Amino acid sequence: MPKFVIEREIPNVGNLSKVELEGISQKSCDVLRSMGPEIQWVHSYVTGDKIYCVYIAPDEATVRKHAELGGFPANKVSKVATIIDPTTAEV
Repeated sequence: MPKFVIEREIPNVGNLSKVELEGISQKSCDVLRSMGPEIQWVHSYVTGDKIYCVYIAPDEATVRKHAELGGFPANKVSKVATIIDPTTAEV
């Protein structure tokens, strides 16, 4: 199943408390449970004004439906073409 990177613009998200981030995470998980196993949240990176989320889903429409149901922005959704890491350089 494809992976997607979702860019969510949320002003000052990097300054949210642990409790506030827990609330966002709980909301996301609640929506995921309601949508069934075809969409999975892998992890997210929180920066100053954005969250970058990695999801596994059948298509972009499913990712956007999760955002809509959860009330989360999904400013940009990109399908991952391939994954590279330092071992990619090994011959």
